[in-house]
Amino acid sequence: MKKFSWRKAGLVAAVVPMLALGACSSGGGKPVDSGNAGGGGQAASTPRIKVALITHAVAGDTFWDIVRKGAEQAAAKDNVELLYTSDGDAGRQAQLVQQAIDQKVDGIALTLAKPDAMKDVLAKAASAGIPVVSLNAGSDASASLGAFTYFGSDEKVAGRAVGAKLAQDGYKHPICVIQEQGHVGLENRCAGVKEKVPGTEVLYVNGQDMTSVQSTATAKLQSTKDADVIIGLGAPFTLTLLKSVTDAGSSVKVASFDLNGELAQDIVDGKVLFTVDQQPWLQGYMSVDALWQTKVGGFKIGGGQPVLTGPAIVDKSNAADVLKFAQQGIR
Repeated sequence: MKKFSWRKAGLVAAVVPMLALGACSSGGGKPVDSGNAGGGGQAASTPRIKVALITHAVAGDTFWDIVRKGAEQAAAKDNVELLYTSDGDAGRQAQLVQQAIDQKVDGIALTLAKPDAMKDVLAKAASAGIPVVSLNAGSDASASLGAFTYFGSDEKVAGRAVGAKLAQDGYKHPICVIQEQGHVGLENRCAGVKEKVPGTEVLYVNGQDMTSVQSTATAKLQSTKDADVIIGLGAPFTLTLLKSVTDAGSSVKVASFDLNGELAQDIVDGKVLFTVDQQPWLQGYMSVDALWQTKVGGFKIGGGQPVLTGPAIVDKSNAADVLKFAQQGIR
């Protein structure tokens, strides 16, 4: 894989031992207790604690399966009861945070796709003395809302990385497809691309309806003849955009953010130019592990700064190596 820079890289190495522990899984929206996950390892001998992981995941987005697997593996290692819930609606996600507070959890990890919706409930978490970390989205707002660190990618940096690669390869009119208008991370991705390629155009689609995503993107490609590349902001959406390119009879190329096994295979096969991987397994793992370390030793990973898990470019030069891990659900 190509080298890339991580802020606090030494901290990342310190908190992510690759232990061979199993993990359980469940449907979205229901709490998951991962503290008893088996698979050949031995959990920490520290007292059992309860951690809530609350995301803005919507049904069908395989990205969150990978985040959850990382969190579950850390929970198994650390003797943690992991309660995983999710809701794509920011108001309902805030209600899930309140439920975790009412359950007197020992720590909360959450995504901040729409930070303003979390301000009041995170103030309540602080009043209750519950430590908080954020992951995946909302890095700019994380510290101000009381999280002691953030695990994820700086989405503006990731967007610039995509834009720089496209500009280097001669692309001038990308279409950047946002599946949730107002999501700060997604908006920053496209803004970062546009900084490097000023001809970038944003297309908003309804990410909760893949049929609508496909038809909206098809119509856009049919009406935008000078477009030369279309960018999906998540693996399932990029795979749908491939169908739109075919439907439109277009010759535009396809690029992506994020990764799953099918997308990695498409990069190997030359159907997708590249993706930018933010390594979601690490985000889930480190969020749970950091809260455990805070509880058992008072440690605060990150020194008040974000711990970055990306961006990492995956293209034809390294996709075959990444594919081996993606097929295991780790990447």
